[in-house]
Amino acid sequence: MGTVTTIQILKSTIGNPLTRKILSGLGFCEKCGKNRVEVALELYVGIRKDACIKCILAKKAISSVLKTGGKAFGVTPEKLKEHFSHPSWRKGLANVLTGIAHFGIQRPFITGAPFLVVWDITYSCNLRCKHCYANAGKSLGDELTTHEAKEIIDKLDRACVPILSFSGGEPLVRNDIFELTRYARDKGMYVAVATNGTLITKEKANEMKDNGVSFVQISLDGASAETHDNFRGIKGVYEKTIQGIRNCVDQDFFVNIATTATHYNYSEIPKIIKLCEDLDVNWFMVYNFIPTGRGEFISENDLSPIEREKLLKMLWERLKSGRKMNVLTTAPQFARVALESEIGKNKKIVPTHFSNPELQGKLVNLTEFIGGCGCGRLYCAIKPNGDIEPCVFFPFMLGNLKVSSFEELWRNNPFLDDLRNKDELKGNCGKCEYRYFCGGCRARAYGYTGNFLASDPGCIKNMVEKSIIT
Repeated sequence: MGTVTTIQILKSTIGNPLTRKILSGLGFCEKCGKNRVEVALELYVGIRKDACIKCILAKKAISSVLKTGGKAFGVTPEKLKEHFSHPSWRKGLANVLTGIAHFGIQRPFITGAPFLVVWDITYSCNLRCKHCYANAGKSLGDELTTHEAKEIIDKLDRACVPILSFSGGEPLVRNDIFELTRYARDKGMYVAVATNGTLITKEKANEMKDNGVSFVQISLDGASAETHDNFRGIKGVYEKTIQGIRNCVDQDFFVNIATTATHYNYSEIPKIIKLCEDLDVNWFMVYNFIPTGRGEFISENDLSPIEREKLLKMLWERLKSGRKMNVLTTAPQFARVALESEIGKNKKIVPTHFSNPELQGKLVNLTEFIGGCGCGRLYCAIKPNGDIEPCVFFPFMLGNLKVSSFEELWRNNPFLDDLRNKDELKGNCGKCEYRYFCGGCRARAYGYTGNFLASDPGCIKNMVEKSIIT
C-alpha cells in the first residue's frame, strides 16, 4: 500500500467531515473529569465500568476509529488494548483524534496538542556547558512557583498532552521537582527528566522512581573525562555522570543518553556508542547542534553537511542491525537517509524524530505521516517563566501559559501555521522530494539565517545554495 493510498484511506474514514464532526464533540467531560476519548478508552480496555451517557456513546465511536486506524497501520486489536491499558497512551490517542477533528488528515500530521512538551523548569544549573541553549547557570527572577507550575500541568492535562519532560538548566536542583513530577504522573502523563546526571546518587534515583519519573535522559558529550569535562565546563563531572547513568540503569528507568555532535566530539561518537552499550542503556541519541543561547559562540565547531551525512549513515546502519540499544538522532534528515537506503527492501524499522516503531513494513507510510521535524507540530517547549516556544532550540515566544489558553495557542497561532506548512519552505528544502518526510531542522534555519522557513544549512542536499554555511 503506497503512502498516498494510506493517507486517502485515513481521509475517507477517520478524516471525513462526518467523523471529524463527531470527534470535535469529544472534548473534556466535566462530569467524568477527563477528555471523553480517555473515558471511552478506559471503557474500551475494561478499567472503567461507569461513565455518563455521552462518554458511553463515545466508546462506540472510538471503537470504530480504532478498528479503522489499526487496519491502516497493521496493529491488531489485542495490541491496541495492551497499549491503551497505559494512561499516557490513552492521552496520546485523545490527542491524535483531537488533531484530526481540528486539522484533518494532513501531510505531515498535526496533533491536537503537543505529543511531547519539554519544560525547562529552571535555568539554575551546577554546570557551565559550552553549547547550552538556555545559557543556564542562575535561575530566572520570574520562574514559576509550585502553584503556578501545577496550574500549567492542569492545562496540559486538559489538552491531553501524553508526555512531559522536565529539563533545564538542571531540573534536579529545583526543590519542588518531585512534587511536580508526581503531580504530572497522577494526571496520567508519561514523565521524563532531562539531566546532566551528576546529582543522581542511588538515593536520588530511587526518589525519582518513587515520584513518577519513567524516562531519564542524561547528557554525555565524550567517551573520556577530558572531552566531556571540557564540554561541560567543570572538571571532574565525567565520573559523576557515568555513575548517574549506572544508578538509573539499576533502577530500571528507560535511559536515553544524549550527545550533541560537534567538532569537539565527532571522532569519539563510535566510542560513546560503545560506552553506552556497555552501560546497558536503552537509547543513544545524537542531537543536532543549534546556534542559540551560549551555543552561539561555538557555531564554528558545528559539523559540516558532509560530516553530518556520514554520521547519519553510520547511525542508520547501527539502528537497523538490530542491536539491543537503539541509536537515534534529532536530525530530521535521518528519515531521508533511511529511505534512500531502504526503499524497496521492505524494512520494518521506521526512523522518526524520536522513535523507531515497527509497524509491518510501513516505512514510507508512517514516516511521511509523522513528517520529520516536529517543532511546533508534534512538540513544543515551555520556559521557566511559562513562556511557550516551538522548541527549546527555537527562541520565539508564542505566548505565556500563565495568562494564555494553551489550546488556543496551539491551534490558532499564525506563526505555527506557517511553521507547520512544508509547502511554505524556501530554497532547496521547499523543493526537496523529501520535504514531507524531513523538512529540515527549523531551529537550525532560524539560528543560522534568521528565517525559520529557510533551507536547513546542515543538510548535504543544500550545499549547492550560495548561502550555505559549512
